[in-house]
Amino acid sequence: MASALSPLAPEILSPADLGIAGSPPEDFETLEENALSKARFYFERGGGIPTLAEDTGLFVNALADELGVKTRRWGAGPDATDDEWLAYFLKRMEGVSDRDAKFVAVVAYVDETGGEHVFEGDARGTILTEPKAPYLPGLPVSSVFQPEGYDTVFSALTHDEKNAISHRGRAIKKFLEWRMGISPGGSLKS
Repeated sequence: MASALSPLAPEILSPADLGIAGSPPEDFETLEENALSKARFYFERGGGIPTLAEDTGLFVNALADELGVKTRRWGAGPDATDDEWLAYFLKRMEGVSDRDAKFVAVVAYVDETGGEHVFEGDARGTILTEPKAPYLPGLPVSSVFQPEGYDTVFSALTHDEKNAISHRGRAIKKFLEWRMGISPGGSLKS
């Protein structure tokens, strides 16, 4: 997220930098609710510093509503290692012909006044039958998710490539356009 936010040149503070312990609840029904829960939690405990938080889900056509908001908690369970999660996922996808999928990210921003703003981005692609590159730690599906228009998986892309096309990158781009007063077409808002 830090590299995607570089146009604003922000000072980025993590919860650890601020001495914030604990975690916000992430047991809501939507990505938006989870992202807002995180943003509110850290905003309140961070003394009102503007706060950006995010929640992501994977939506796979063949698995209907199985993943989504509960992607990481799905299948092998919330305590599964990356290897266990990926093994379970690939086993569940065996023999599946419709491998279309999308990642959806919701970025929630609580501004200095406590105002709340939400931005959504998605990345569409295909689930491959086996890993094509080592996965990103904490994101095992990144080794089998091939975004549309690419011949490689998410985890094999550079940070700049991924920020340009990923669900998170697209949501942050919308946030940046809003924050910088630029409409999606690139002109200034009036």
